[in-house]
Amino acid sequence: MQLDGVLFFPVTPFDTDGNIAFDVLAEHVKHGVSAGPGAVFVACGTGEFHALELGEFERAVAVAVEATGGRVPVFAGAGGSVASTKQFVRAAERAGADGILLLPPYLVTNPAAGLVRYVAEVAAATELPIIVYQRNNARFTPETAVEVASIPNVVGLKDGLGDLDQMQRIVLSVRAVLDKPFQFFNGLPTAEMTQLAYRAIGVELYSSAVFCFAPEISLGFYQALRSGDTALVNRFLFEFYKPLVELRDQVPGYAVALVKAAVRANGLEVGGVRPPLVDPSEEHVAALEKIIAAGKALLA
Repeated sequence: MQLDGVLFFPVTPFDTDGNIAFDVLAEHVKHGVSAGPGAVFVACGTGEFHALELGEFERAVAVAVEATGGRVPVFAGAGGSVASTKQFVRAAERAGADGILLLPPYLVTNPAAGLVRYVAEVAAATELPIIVYQRNNARFTPETAVEVASIPNVVGLKDGLGDLDQMQRIVLSVRAVLDKPFQFFNGLPTAEMTQLAYRAIGVELYSSAVFCFAPEISLGFYQALRSGDTALVNRFLFEFYKPLVELRDQVPGYAVALVKAAVRANGLEVGGVRPPLVDPSEEHVAALEKIIAAGKALLA
């Protein structure tokens, strides 16, 4: 399975009682898929995987699969301890997911060799394709990245560290020895800001949180990037993405909370975020709306 295009990471809507609003999730996914993403990644970082219990996770994945209707692949998040990760992977299988985004194990600081064991044990528990997410305490060396990439059902590596020197060595090492299709992804928050640099080291794919609330902006940037329209790319970066990142960085967790606020501002009641995240202040929401308006003005 080879992915292409902008990757859509929907939020997980909650109602006023704090429960998942599954009907709103279906509407959110259908609207996103109609805009033409390359894949849907449900209940991942933007979807607050960390705050979901197993039963609601499984139903959320099933709702996303049904709403997508087979038009693009659906990947589901999974991570944590080996035992709980296997439970979430099996739940994603039952729900009809096409693949797994394997998030880092929690809390522990682990050697790279232990991380290889973690991926191998999870991969052995499923036949689903797995994209491994490198970030936080999940850090690979070029050698261990080759080991992980060589696991039969591991099909990709998503980078959330931003160490381009290390990532270049990983890309070169994996491509030198692997004899199967394998893809690399830019998984930094607001990945558009760094995608020019990632493209230069051979990483073409990236996740777009902006696609959740303004797919037209996300796709406009993507098309400018693909066509080599450097002037327009730089305008998007300076007039929209840079202010968005500066606002995002004011409060930890805003990489999720601001996205959710922007979806609400578009009229879809997805609720707030679950603890330990916090919702944006009114002042920050107002600033966000101005930033989005500036981004949409560029589409003219």
